[in-house]
Amino acid sequence: MIKKGLFRLGIFFLYLISLLPFWILYLIADFLFVVLYYLVGYRRKVTQENLRNAFPEKTQKEREHIEKEYYKYLADLIVETVKMISISKAEMQRRVVPTNPEIIQHYFDRGKSISAVAGHYCNWEWAGSEFSIANPLFIIYKPLNNKLFDEFFKKVRAKFGGVPISMKQTLRTMLQHKNELTVTVFAGDQTPVREDTNYFTDFLNQPTAVFLGIEKIAKMIDSVVIFYDMRRVKRGYYTYTIVPLTENAKETAPHEITNAHVKYLESMINREPQYWLWSHRRWKFKPEDIH
Repeated sequence: MIKKGLFRLGIFFLYLISLLPFWILYLIADFLFVVLYYLVGYRRKVTQENLRNAFPEKTQKEREHIEKEYYKYLADLIVETVKMISISKAEMQRRVVPTNPEIIQHYFDRGKSISAVAGHYCNWEWAGSEFSIANPLFIIYKPLNNKLFDEFFKKVRAKFGGVPISMKQTLRTMLQHKNELTVTVFAGDQTPVREDTNYFTDFLNQPTAVFLGIEKIAKMIDSVVIFYDMRRVKRGYYTYTIVPLTENAKETAPHEITNAHVKYLESMINREPQYWLWSHRRWKFKPEDIH
């Protein structure tokens, strides 16, 4: 009971912070950057190793610049995520603008459901929230270890109509709704657990374990597969473009969909690397570790 009470107090405190105007939140982010980068050094060794492996052709100075810009953005991302607690629909739509939203209805008119792939790039949470305002959306997510935080984030993600689905429930959910027109968004850069790893592809200059579930489900329901290409316009403002990867999933070759979404994310990261989640432990094991 004490633990739950402290948690609720913490959530209430975050709610109060979320009510602050953006200019104050970004002042907080400026301070948070100093804490994360200089004082605490949050996962800097992980970030530096990831950058070295991903960009061996870049100089140390270039990688250090990306690292610093990444931590500045990470601080912004944290306060923007807190802002999701109280942000209005109108404000979200003002700050996240799709460039071609009509493409969703185009595929629905053809009777096609959509498998949407995103990466942990720019503010992926805002993109999902904005999209769910006007579209039916299943959000596939990896549950947090802390059940209280997990329930809290589920409520935040569902605020504008999105339906969070845990990864283990994905297949069952898709079968239940196979006769409906749906959009299901997957994170294409999650790391599978070791026992579920059976495919590696080259991503950012290194063999990378990837989930095949996106491809498997897309083929099962013969969906269109799209990618969210998100760009940061300026602090607190984004656009995203819906990029079709394949219109007929059943007709693709094995691993074709998987390789396509991995390569598209890679091209986005190469374009502006500071907006990807570099402190994530993406490469937990190598092909030789799998027996």
